[in-house]
This record gives sequence, C-alpha cells and structure tokens, in this order.
Amino acid sequence: MLADRSVRDLLSAFSSSDPTPGGGSASALASAIGASLLIMVTGLPKTRSGSDEDRQALAAARAALEGLRQTLVSAIDADTKAYDEVVAAYKLPKATAGEQTARKEAIQRALRAATDVPLGVVRASADALAHARSVEAHGNPNAASDVGVAVALLKAGAQGARLNVEINLGSVTDGGYADRVRTDLELFL
Repeated sequence: MLADRSVRDLLSAFSSSDPTPGGGSASALASAIGASLLIMVTGLPKTRSGSDEDRQALAAARAALEGLRQTLVSAIDADTKAYDEVVAAYKLPKATAGEQTARKEAIQRALRAATDVPLGVVRASADALAHARSVEAHGNPNAASDVGVAVALLKAGAQGARLNVEINLGSVTDGGYADRVRTDLELFL
C-alpha cells in the first residue's frame, strides 16, 4: 500500500520508471495533504475570535474533512490499482474475434474505473476547498499560511485529477458516460 509507506519510499516509488504510481496517485496525495493541513488548523486551541461559533464551525469542518481525507488517502492506492488494470486489459490476448471482444470490454471497464477514481478525487478536493472557507473564516489567523498551502494543494490535486479524467475519457467509447463525467467536472471545478 502506497499510503502506508514512508515519505522517502513513496517519493522513490513516484520517481521510478514504473508507470504507477503516477499523476493520479500524486493528485490524491496532494489533496490528502491539503485536507490534513485544514484539519490541523481546526484543532488549534486558538480560533479567530475565541467564540463558540468559531469552535462549532471548526468542529463541523473537521468532521467533514476527516472523511474527505480518508477518501483521498484511499484514492492514492485506488488510482494505482485502476491504472494497473488498464495496462493489464491492454495486454489481454486478441488473436480471435472472441478474445478481441473480451479485450475491448475489459479495456472499457478498466478505463471507466481509471476515470471514476480521479473523478472522486476532484469531488473530494472540491468539497475540502468548500470547507477551507470556513476554516479560514473561523480559524486561528496565525495559521493563514497553513490554510493557503492547503488550498493550493487541494487545487493542485483537483487539477491533476481532472487531467487524468480527461485523458482517460479520450479512450472511453460510451458517449453517455463520458458526457456525464464531463458535466460532473464542470460542477466541481
């Protein structure tokens, strides 16, 4: 599991000549770090004004962000798995008509999975960005740079995931599915 590796091991995995982990996993990681920074700010003892309203808003943001972070951490490995399945589908035999049909179907299934994972990263990143507004409004003002870094990481993760969605959609033959995904992308970015 990539998410269980040390930072050094993870960086080595990303820099290896293997195609996975790649940009999709990196996007999920960037967004997971962004969500983690926001969670950190929600837990600081000092808030914007020290009010109960601040504490309640930060507690609500924290609860939502913890779930989003878990989604993003899971996506780190899910993206790698999905892309590995695409590669495996392309390697299926294609000597007979039956094998060709089975291969095409397997490729399309794998491409949809490889699209759905980064689409989930886009969604989770967008949701975390929405909570960043509350964290910024109610959190410790001395942590403004932490919130800013979190927002930058979440935006980078969302944009990277979007690039993965778009590249995969180029090979998806189900036009209805592709149109729904494109519509989803417009809702979240």
